[in-house]
Amino acid sequence: MTVNVYMIFNGNCEEAVAYYAKVFDAELAEFSRFGDMPSEPGQEMPEEMKSRIMHASLDIHGSTIMFSDAMSDAPIAFGKNINVTVISDDLHKMTEEFNRLAQEGKVQMALQETFWSLGYGIVEDKYGVVWMFSHNDGQQ
Repeated sequence: MTVNVYMIFNGNCEEAVAYYAKVFDAELAEFSRFGDMPSEPGQEMPEEMKSRIMHASLDIHGSTIMFSDAMSDAPIAFGKNINVTVISDDLHKMTEEFNRLAQEGKVQMALQETFWSLGYGIVEDKYGVVWMFSHNDGQQ
């Protein structure tokens, strides 16, 4: 059994998935679009929804992160109800990823040594998603 994070975007999901794939050196996922879905009689897909992403996923450090666009008539307040946590034993790689997100984002807590970790930091990315990074060398 697993628990996965599902991020919902307001029409810029494809751009966000490409961005996260680059930040985390993850293989770019295939996209399923709402326009690929068979339509029910009398319930045709609105034209503005057809190019939006219905589902995509990335493998980031062995965890599946899933993505979708919201329906165009139901935008969401994104990023305020979820934090994504990256836990790594590779401090160097973790620092690089933190810094990539920080380039266009906003650092809430600089990546630094704490009493529980050699590296812990919080950054809000350019989409408003809050990412917490925590180094775990297996000895804590």
